[in-house]
Amino acid sequence: MLGRLILLPLLMMAVAAYSNNMMIPSPPAIAAKSYILMDADTGAVIAERDADIQLDPASLTKVMTAYVADYEVEQGNISLDDVTTVSKQAWAKNFQGSSLMFLEVGKKVKVVDLMKGVIISSGNDASVALAEHTAGNVGAFVDLMNQHAKHLGMTNTHFENVHGLTSKNHLTTARDLAKLAQSAIKSFPERYKFYSEKSYTYNGIKQYNRNRLLWRDPSVDGMKTGHTDKAGYCLIASAKRDDMRLIAVVLGAKSEESRAKEAQKLFSYGFRYYETVKVYEKGQVAKEVKIWGGEKPKVALIPSKDIFVTVPKSQVEDLEAQVSVNKYLEAPIEKGDILAELILKAEGKVLSKTPLIAKDAVDEGSFFKRFWAKIKLFFVKLIG
Repeated sequence: MLGRLILLPLLMMAVAAYSNNMMIPSPPAIAAKSYILMDADTGAVIAERDADIQLDPASLTKVMTAYVADYEVEQGNISLDDVTTVSKQAWAKNFQGSSLMFLEVGKKVKVVDLMKGVIISSGNDASVALAEHTAGNVGAFVDLMNQHAKHLGMTNTHFENVHGLTSKNHLTTARDLAKLAQSAIKSFPERYKFYSEKSYTYNGIKQYNRNRLLWRDPSVDGMKTGHTDKAGYCLIASAKRDDMRLIAVVLGAKSEESRAKEAQKLFSYGFRYYETVKVYEKGQVAKEVKIWGGEKPKVALIPSKDIFVTVPKSQVEDLEAQVSVNKYLEAPIEKGDILAELILKAEGKVLSKTPLIAKDAVDEGSFFKRFWAKIKLFFVKLIG
């Protein structure tokens, strides 16, 4: 009887612990050379395999082609309403047997149509025409592509062309492509909508987006497919359910159907077992801290951007936020000065660290305030 009385509470505790913690399986087996599943808001990697192996990206290259053009539009260097004349280099005849927008030499076409030709029709001719209009020639545009890749932290990427046809040193990785997709979604949301369009008609020719997930999953709203004999079948896809957006990159699948199914497996896993939580909004006060010798006694600390964290659903209730700040902050303080760090933890593990900045400036106080603060601060440090 005594043994039962001791074991029963232990059994109840074990059952409670089991029920309060969602069991998370290993990621699904993915039939591809390389893959990654990333949260678009936090950059957290939920699942990956061989994500840093350099591979041929095929037409996934065109995401960077469109990205560079998007950037130039934002900078005011080109406009979507610009009209350009198709050169011999961009002539569709040069790319027979590959994806085309079906451009004709000497015809005039708007930049917005070229963008859709690159993104929806995956036109190799459109990619060349867009590059020539943006940078003057393809070589200069490729240089811009590589500069942007470096800026985005795509450390294992090198581009040699604008369309993704096989070239010896034209290589990237699943991780780098996920970074590119993340930036494209955040930086150019209006043009990102092009990736969700299921078809595009130019010169009387209607072509359909090759991303099969656009028809199968209403949460999928982009991005791009690619295929060459060397690269296999590739896909960058993005899906949003409620407030969570995921990016899946699948490289080197065996078929069009396989790349779609494997990406769908990744989305099912990520959305089922993980959650992205907005911990603080941009400008929300995280803490007020004392300022020594200032005209005001305290300053509010805020994040300069929304703070998200991606965790297994079982850990959401265990999230902890800690503010690490220098104990002895002295005036003057400028608005926007980095004064502290917000540390997010779950189950004792550090998930992220984000700088906190001063919401307002704090000027020095009067001579008496500063003198008295120096005296008090001396003894505080001495005792503390």
